[in-house]
Amino acid sequence: MNFRTMQAANRRKTFGLLAGMGLLTGLVAYAALTYFGSSGAAIVPFAVGIALIGVWGSYYGSDKLVLTMTGAKEIQESDNPKLFGLVQEVCIASGLKLPKIAIVVDPAPNAFATGRNPEHALIAFTTGILDVMDRDELQGVIAHEMSHVANRDTLVSAVAATTAGAIAILSDVLTRMMWFGGGRRDRDSNSNPLLIVFSLLILILAPIAAVLLKSAISRKRESLADATAVSFTRNPAGLRAALEVLARDSTVVQQRSTSVAHIWIESPLDASSVSKLFSTHPPIQERIAALKAMESLS
Repeated sequence: MNFRTMQAANRRKTFGLLAGMGLLTGLVAYAALTYFGSSGAAIVPFAVGIALIGVWGSYYGSDKLVLTMTGAKEIQESDNPKLFGLVQEVCIASGLKLPKIAIVVDPAPNAFATGRNPEHALIAFTTGILDVMDRDELQGVIAHEMSHVANRDTLVSAVAATTAGAIAILSDVLTRMMWFGGGRRDRDSNSNPLLIVFSLLILILAPIAAVLLKSAISRKRESLADATAVSFTRNPAGLRAALEVLARDSTVVQQRSTSVAHIWIESPLDASSVSKLFSTHPPIQERIAALKAMESLS
């Protein structure tokens, strides 16, 4: 599999997963109408509206929010000319505008990208990753983060989070109505009991399914960023070596909130405590193996 094939496959899978999120939203709305009748219909736009306000508000202020949560500090070219030079090389190769650059004072090697679009992008590096990686490895990391910018992964994540949030709010409100006497007041005697049970199961299981889909989308975007990085540098060995450095290092960043775990090049959460289904990143050894396969074809 070369990088173009990998890019196309991950884009298709992302679109499929997003379509699955849309289908799941439709199922929840159907379950609400089946169980609650017209009284449940009014909850749907309410839940969607609340989710949109919260998630899209975070999306537009994502760069400032992430800087605060990770402790990253923006730097100027005079602070680290070599780093800026490497980023500029990748920008020329990718055709992207030079992003803002920030540093996180942390011994654990890691990096992330944020910003709502290429015009408002920011990439950040821990002091640890700048200390342990050579030029080719760091270039691979930069290309990976710039790939997130090019692929508008912040936007994709916002869409997934908005949908998952709407499903969670809708299911929670309807489940509370169910348990605390809301019921379906206009249910007639001909209601199909199996259909009612099916509706209840959808309302209970939908939030879990939404989280699984959101995590799967995040994993596909990470794989897509690896492939896109290779298209920028034409050097899969650089990113592969960088991931091997990360795999060997057991330290994790101090700011490892679950709310921003998905933005780092390597998840700061303990892989042994997170199910693969809920993980926001593919296993790092799988990513390394995919890049090795690209090396053999180059």
